[in-house]
Amino acid sequence: KLQISCARCAPIAAGCLWCAARGGAMGLAREKHSHYLRHLDDDKESLDYMMTEHLRMGGVYWGVSAMALLKQLEADDRKSEIVAWILKCQDPKNPGGFGPNIGHDADITATHYALLVLSVYDELDRLDKGSVAKFIKSLQQPDGSFSGDRWGEVDTRFAYCALSALTILDSLDLIDIDGITTWLLRCLNYDGAFGPLPRSESHAAYTFCAVQALALIDALDMLDLDRLGWWLCERQTPGGGFNGRPEKAPDVCYSWWILSALATIDRVHWIDGARLAAFIRAAQDEEDGGIADRPGDVPDVFHTFFGLAGLSLLREEDLTPIHPVYALPMAVVQRMDLPPILPSCCEYLSVGAGGAAVA
Repeated sequence: KLQISCARCAPIAAGCLWCAARGGAMGLAREKHSHYLRHLDDDKESLDYMMTEHLRMGGVYWGVSAMALLKQLEADDRKSEIVAWILKCQDPKNPGGFGPNIGHDADITATHYALLVLSVYDELDRLDKGSVAKFIKSLQQPDGSFSGDRWGEVDTRFAYCALSALTILDSLDLIDIDGITTWLLRCLNYDGAFGPLPRSESHAAYTFCAVQALALIDALDMLDLDRLGWWLCERQTPGGGFNGRPEKAPDVCYSWWILSALATIDRVHWIDGARLAAFIRAAQDEEDGGIADRPGDVPDVFHTFFGLAGLSLLREEDLTPIHPVYALPMAVVQRMDLPPILPSCCEYLSVGAGGAAVA
């Protein structure tokens, strides 16, 4: 009688205890996930494919990174095709910027995704790095914040994208660091977490962006890390999964947003990692591969990557280690000689990630 369908119970309860038990007994369906990722774009005439045209650059990053975490990237022969497609997404109207697809206007999120994929493939030298850095610099606003594109929408996502991209490009000196630091702290709420904008409700994904942005500019000492850590830990539901805000249903993607933020502030031991891992595994599609937002739902590439990334941080499976700030494989961070940012990553990178980690 306990085996009720999680498609019914998850939206109602704050996590299904049966699914947590089920996930604890499940292994990671590695081969099925790999097959699922390889065949994501087989049907280019489908409505789903056409409706996600504006998400294509993100989809490429999630898919490539998921394959890297599964240690299947070298077995995928699409590198040249993907790199060539990314380069075609450069926007001639906004030199240095990338759009989410060919012919789309440049934005900071797509530009960041493009840099991440090219970093994984060791193809960053194909770019005019100075031009990319200038494009990102042009999006900083007078109050220190960053807009997503030339139309001016502002929130903490774009701050993180800007600071991560400029760190990868070794060009942080181009921007007003004091300005963005001050603006990010204006987004801090009384509960210790962050909203997308000043005076906005705290949200786990925007908290991830703010925390990692501050980590990139060495400003975490301005936060009450215990208060922040407690708010993040309170997002764990009885079924093991995290929600993004109080009283919301759990979602696999927060396995990354919250766990990586906890890793950055050294508070991962405050949550029940085994129950979180069980929730992620319970959200797998055991027949066709892929991971859904929660058990019983349809999988997608977004949740597949973030579920695998969460399991990588938890070290619950034989997956490529991932850097909690850059969202890149540790081996890539080591190869590119990027700043480790965190003491825990300093120790890992000094030992050596090993080139085989992303094979």
